[in-house]
Amino acid sequence: MSSTQDNSSAQVSQDQALETKEWLDALEAVVDREGPARAHELIEKLIDLARRSGAHIPFSPNTAYVNTIPPGLEPAHPGNLALEERIRSYIRWNAMAMVVRANRETPPDGGGLGGHIASFASLATMIGCGQNHFWHAETEDHGGDMVFFQGHSSPGIYARAFMEGRISEDQLNNFRQEVDGKGLPSYPHPKLMPEFWQFPTVSMGLGPLMAIYQARFLKYLHARGIADTSGRKVWVFLGDGEMDEPESLGAIGLAAREKLDNLIFIVNCNLQRLDGPVRGNGKIIQELEGTFRGAGWNVLKLIWGGYWDPLLARDKEGILRKVMEETVDGEYQAYKANDGAYVREHFFGKHPKLLEMVSRMSDEDIWRLNRGGHDPHKVYAAFDAATKHEGQPTVILAKTIKGYGMGHVGQAKNPSHQQKSLDLDAVREFRDRFNIPVPDDKLEELPYFKPADDSPEMQYLHARRKALGGYLPKRRTKADEQLTVPTLEAFKPMLEPTAEGREISTTQAFVRFLNTLLRDKQVGPRAVPILADESRTFGMEGLFRQIGIYAPEGQKYTPVDKDQVMYYRETANGQLLQEGINEQGAFSSWIAAATSYSNNNRIMIPFFIYYSMFGFQRFGDLAWAAGDMKARGFVLGGTAGRTTLNGEGLQHEDGHSHIQSSLIPNCVSYDPTFAHEVAVIMQHGLKRMVQDQEDVYYYVTLMNENYAQPGLVEGDEEGILRGMYKFKSVAEDAKLRVQLMGSGTILREVIAAQELLEKDWGIGSDVWSVTSFTELRRNGLDCEREALLNPEGKDLPVPYVTAQLAKTDGPIVVSTDYVKAFGDQIRPFVPKDRTFKVLGTDGFGRSDYRFKLREHFEVDRHFVVLAALRALAEEGKVPFSKASEAIAKYGINPSKANPQHA
Repeated sequence: MSSTQDNSSAQVSQDQALETKEWLDALEAVVDREGPARAHELIEKLIDLARRSGAHIPFSPNTAYVNTIPPGLEPAHPGNLALEERIRSYIRWNAMAMVVRANRETPPDGGGLGGHIASFASLATMIGCGQNHFWHAETEDHGGDMVFFQGHSSPGIYARAFMEGRISEDQLNNFRQEVDGKGLPSYPHPKLMPEFWQFPTVSMGLGPLMAIYQARFLKYLHARGIADTSGRKVWVFLGDGEMDEPESLGAIGLAAREKLDNLIFIVNCNLQRLDGPVRGNGKIIQELEGTFRGAGWNVLKLIWGGYWDPLLARDKEGILRKVMEETVDGEYQAYKANDGAYVREHFFGKHPKLLEMVSRMSDEDIWRLNRGGHDPHKVYAAFDAATKHEGQPTVILAKTIKGYGMGHVGQAKNPSHQQKSLDLDAVREFRDRFNIPVPDDKLEELPYFKPADDSPEMQYLHARRKALGGYLPKRRTKADEQLTVPTLEAFKPMLEPTAEGREISTTQAFVRFLNTLLRDKQVGPRAVPILADESRTFGMEGLFRQIGIYAPEGQKYTPVDKDQVMYYRETANGQLLQEGINEQGAFSSWIAAATSYSNNNRIMIPFFIYYSMFGFQRFGDLAWAAGDMKARGFVLGGTAGRTTLNGEGLQHEDGHSHIQSSLIPNCVSYDPTFAHEVAVIMQHGLKRMVQDQEDVYYYVTLMNENYAQPGLVEGDEEGILRGMYKFKSVAEDAKLRVQLMGSGTILREVIAAQELLEKDWGIGSDVWSVTSFTELRRNGLDCEREALLNPEGKDLPVPYVTAQLAKTDGPIVVSTDYVKAFGDQIRPFVPKDRTFKVLGTDGFGRSDYRFKLREHFEVDRHFVVLAALRALAEEGKVPFSKASEAIAKYGINPSKANPQHA
């Protein structure tokens, strides 16, 4: 290349550099004069023009690895920083002391209590900032903010409540020791501390999912005019490792789509999960920024503390920023697990100019370079910006140190999460680090520290919470309002027999029940139907036009079925929540409505009807959380049972949801067969949950199989609610008699078997409609326990099922559309001298006609007859040959595959 060409290239490069500087200077001038928003608008227009002109500008959701809010735009911190730091230090100490003291004694069984110190240690500054300046308690003028605390940070929340006088020292001493009734649960549990914790946030991943739908429900209440929620925020503390749970990110698109600017996520990016780094070879903050920004969230990165500001200001060539970008999280973790000399060598040593930049700084100065989540100025700025942002949910990605302040044994070490014990040297180091006034001769005792009530710290702590309306967390146990539900008579059409030739399903019966409720002037507006995209399956599409589908922006299009009576109607104040193909999201909406009495002081009546084929297990963890939160409402399994949904077989088609629901103590479960049973059960449920404000929720299974409805016989109400009642008796004078029990759709097979037993075999029987094997078992267990603890007691209660069957004769045969364990629940309470047979649908689900499925699973009328004859033979009342005759008569194949293994 000639010298002329060299000079020409150099000139071009120089011109381009000058041109670049001119553009950057112009942009800086816009930022200075008109602000960042105007600069952003210009840049977007330039990018749009460049793309339309053919330039390839690949999308990147990431910004530089620095704080989103520059120092010049940070608001002044309004608090007394010195007092806040001291309060924070005392809380850190008490949280640590509580966990370590709980693990010093080895119990007789050798099992320790466990506990976590490191998570709160990394969160203390942010939680303190929220408590002092942002989180409103419920008052007459403010509905209160909701705060989902990171589950493993509970020791710090207890420690603050101790300072506030809301938790006693005796309770701290019983951390994780709850059996005697004076301890504290390991994690947030409203069930165990009903006036304290609002939300359970463990299992991990459930907190962010539930929080999104709580924030959306606040908007829903406001749009429908039920409550003014305009000033309320939902704050959610999450771990960066927790964000790998699918539920954590599963609904962030909904939050952006519905512009939930009342929602603030704070992801505690301490770079560590339980076993090691979250992204040792990458950068979790950058990854999460891309995910959230791509989903439409406002992202605030809080990475570097104020001690970095002078270095970043001097970084004119961008070398420091480049090294920050290139350094991976595994390295960042190591820096805070070592010391300043290590950071000088391994971080600043990556470039000679960086070593020069810090050459006048001591190792202590370098060690003092802090992370954003531990800087109260930076935290306040981020929180302040988040509360003022409109039109989008906000996520704050806050970089912290796992086990901050735990010294050589715990800070940023891989085992930090499980750290629950500290030796005396580590305790001394912790005390000195946070300047706790505990003398050396008391360190071994690990005393809690609480300043005098008249001290500046205590006065400041109480004053800040008084200014924000009161203390948090705090939970309301009852709503102030009183609602009266319709009487059973209001649902009279469901209680009467269907007209000649008329058939309906229990799903249709439920829809009638819901429509009747919606017409009630007092409680109708409080009903919240929630569907996961199956409205037409359940015959509920009429609700689209009747009450409208909630959509914050209304309906911007003309639906294709507008010419039909039941067209798809979205409206800004719609009552129905249509969640799409999303059972977990729909159930989270249900939880928000089901806990509204507590969180919003408004009683709501949610009805979540889902396609039971996909299984209770889809939201099973959330169902437990609902129990923990003392939710109130109805969950309805549509087209339930393993054989009702012919043609739609799934490997786990529902034959087990009642087993799963039975595990949750405050979930009341029913499997009704008839419309009148549905009406009696649900009206009583309304009374318990809405009128009496009892902390239970109902799981009711429904079928889409049409048949004639017999209507309610007066006096059967008690049996329906308690779990069983005699539905029909035949051949009272027969020499042989059996008791036939069934539930749901299979009760009709049991009724048919009753007819066959009389017609073909001359055997009389009683048919029992068992609306709830689960409630019968619970009653039996209560009676059994009473007897166990009162061995010499008289007039002990008798299980309801025992009392009912004791009045009858003959063996007992149960058949249901669920696995055998469902009907087998009552076996311990069957009279001891009676043979007990259970038929059920164990095995993989599959598709076919209903009658074929019931034959396959051996729960149909013929197998009920066969089981009855076999039971009579075992009791010596008929020869075993009678059972063989039945096999031949009904064409049962004795060589057919066992459905359990088929």
